[in-house]
Amino acid sequence: MTPRSRKGEVYLVGAGPGDPGLITVKGKELLEKADVIIHDSLIAVELLSNAKSDAEVIDVGKRGGKHLAEQDYINALLASKAKEGKKVVRLKGGDPFLFGRGGEEAEFLRKEGIRVHVVPGVTSAIAVPALAGIPVTHRHFASTATFITGHESADKEEDVDWEALASVGGTMVILMGISGMERNMRRLLDAGLDPLTPAAVVERGATADQRIVFGMASEIAEKCRKEKVKAPAVLVVGKVVLLSEELGDLR
Repeated sequence: MTPRSRKGEVYLVGAGPGDPGLITVKGKELLEKADVIIHDSLIAVELLSNAKSDAEVIDVGKRGGKHLAEQDYINALLASKAKEGKKVVRLKGGDPFLFGRGGEEAEFLRKEGIRVHVVPGVTSAIAVPALAGIPVTHRHFASTATFITGHESADKEEDVDWEALASVGGTMVILMGISGMERNMRRLLDAGLDPLTPAAVVERGATADQRIVFGMASEIAEKCRKEKVKAPAVLVVGKVVLLSEELGDLR
């Protein structure tokens, strides 16, 4: 059996939140063995140095608000490379199954009869606040944490219950929410969220360029606009934000 006649497979690998050292051991091992690496833009580029010298590396990430490749193309690319008998690593920032469209890719590949595996990653929803001194749960501050996407699919009717979120308490973590922050915070405030609720935005978390903007729920969007905060960034809303003053930078 020649190398290319074997049956290919796809590994959906979480790259972690930004620090290349936060990829899992299993994820790194797969990068070293992959024939093809298809990656997003939010990965630490240093991770690609683990690739074999003859590995094919394909960037399908997002730049300047525009995708280099649409999801249908990515799905087809994953399938075609696997059908060539190749070991394919789909390298995604954070965790593949938390707002990473990994579930959609796995579903497509299964329907194509391709073996697919997932290697969970350290999600930015928890790791980025933690490194900024903000634990998303704490016995004295929050027993629940809610994770929200700030960027819904354009062809999907919004199903976020903002009134429920405003009343549930605990911690809210909004990912991919910079462009829609003003709109989303207004929805929460209109739904009854206390405007004095502490909030923080962590820009480029888990990297050397990490920056944090603090404020109250009523002002955080305006502060971020004035500070020219850009993606990637994580928004945290809740009393746990107050712990950052005591804990500080935990990188």
